[in-house]
Amino acid sequence: MAEELPLDIPGNPKLAQNITHFARALRKAGLPIGTGRVVDAIRAVQAAGFTKRQDFYWTLHACFVSRPEHRAVFAQVFRLYWRDPRYMEHMMAMMLPAIRGVQEERKADAGEKRAAEALLDGVEREQPDVSEQDGETEIEIDVTQTASSEERLRSLDFEQMSTEEIAQAKRMLARLTLPVEPIASRRAQASHLGHRIDRARTLRAAMRQGGELHEIALRKPKPRWPNLVALCDISGSMSQYSRIILHFLHTVSNAKGAGWATVHAFTFGTRLTNITRHLHQRDVDAALAAAGSEAQDWEGGTRIGECLHQFNRDWSRRVMGQGAVVLLITDGLERGAPAQLEKEIERLHLSSKRLIWLNPLLRWDGFAPKAQGVRTMLPHVDSFRAGHSIASLEDLAKVISDPEDQGQKARLMAALSAG
Repeated sequence: MAEELPLDIPGNPKLAQNITHFARALRKAGLPIGTGRVVDAIRAVQAAGFTKRQDFYWTLHACFVSRPEHRAVFAQVFRLYWRDPRYMEHMMAMMLPAIRGVQEERKADAGEKRAAEALLDGVEREQPDVSEQDGETEIEIDVTQTASSEERLRSLDFEQMSTEEIAQAKRMLARLTLPVEPIASRRAQASHLGHRIDRARTLRAAMRQGGELHEIALRKPKPRWPNLVALCDISGSMSQYSRIILHFLHTVSNAKGAGWATVHAFTFGTRLTNITRHLHQRDVDAALAAAGSEAQDWEGGTRIGECLHQFNRDWSRRVMGQGAVVLLITDGLERGAPAQLEKEIERLHLSSKRLIWLNPLLRWDGFAPKAQGVRTMLPHVDSFRAGHSIASLEDLAKVISDPEDQGQKARLMAALSAG
C-alpha cells in the first residue's frame, strides 16, 4: 500500500497553506513561481487527490517545474518539506561549515544546498563554543571570515554556489569587462599623427592651391575589431557553468567600448543552437530565458564532434571573419567518435585567430588529460584555461589579447607526451 502523506481531507485549509509555504521555499531556491502557479497547484491537488505520495509529487511537479534544471531542486525541497519529519536537523547538519565530534566534513551538492537555504531562510545561525559537558560533544561552527564576501566569491566554484551567491556573482560579472586589442588593417584613415604619407590627399590639396604644396597629409592604419564566438556546452555536467558564462557574455555583448565587432554565442549538447540574437536583448533575465527556451538540449548528452561539425559547416563562414576569437566552454567529455572530433576541432582552430578552451575541470590541481576527448582536443587549441569561477574569468580578460598565452596547455601537453 502506498504511504499516506501527513495531510487531512481535501477540505482542510491547512492543505492550501502548506502548498503555499512549499511554493515559497521553491521560489527562494530559484524556481520562477508566481501566485497563479500556486493557485493552479492547489486546484490540481484537490482534483487529483493527495493520498498517494507519487501522485502528489507529480501533480506539484507539473505545476511548479518548467525547466529541466529545476527538477533536482524541486526533488530536494519536496523530500525535505513533505517527507522527512527531521528535515530541519538534516538541513542544519548540511549547512554547518565545520562539525567536530559529530560527523565528518562533507559537501552537499548544488541542489541540496539551494533547497537548504530556501527552507532555512531567516533561521539564525549561532556560533556556540566547543566544550565537553557530561560526556557530550558540542558543535563548533567556524564562521571566521578572512576576506570580504566578494573576495571569497571570486574563487568559489560556480557549481557550489547557493542561490544568493549566484545572484551576487552575476552582479559582479555585470561589472566585468573583456577588453580586446584591435587588429592591424590594410585600410587607412586620415590622421595628423600618422606615419604614412597620403599621396592622393596631399596632391588634391596642392591642386586646390594652384599646385603649391603647403601641407603633407598623413594617414595611419584603421583599427579593425575582431568577432567573439562562444561555443557553450550545456550538457548535464556543464549546464551551471555555461549558464553563468552566458550571463557574462550578455554583459560583454551589450558593453559600450568593449571593442568586439560582434559577439556570437552558440550552445551545444546533442545539437547546435545559435542564441546570438537573444544576447542582444537589454534585459539579461529575458535574454537567458529566451536562449534557454530555444536550446532544447539543456542538461542532456554531449556530442562535441557532431556539434562542431554543424558549426563548421553552417556557421563558420558567417561568423569567423574579422580574425575571430573563439571561446570553447566544455569539459571535453565526448561520447562520439574521436576521429570526427579531431577533424572538426582542427578545422575550428584553423578558422579562428585564437581558440581558447575554458574547462571547469581545471579547478582540480591534479587534473590530467586522461579522457579521450581532452587528449584529442588539447593539441588544437591556443590556450587551455580554467572556467569555473569569477577569478578564472578575470584572468581570461587579462590575457585574451595575448598571443603568447597558453594557460595550462604546455604543462598538460608535457604530461600527455610523458604518458
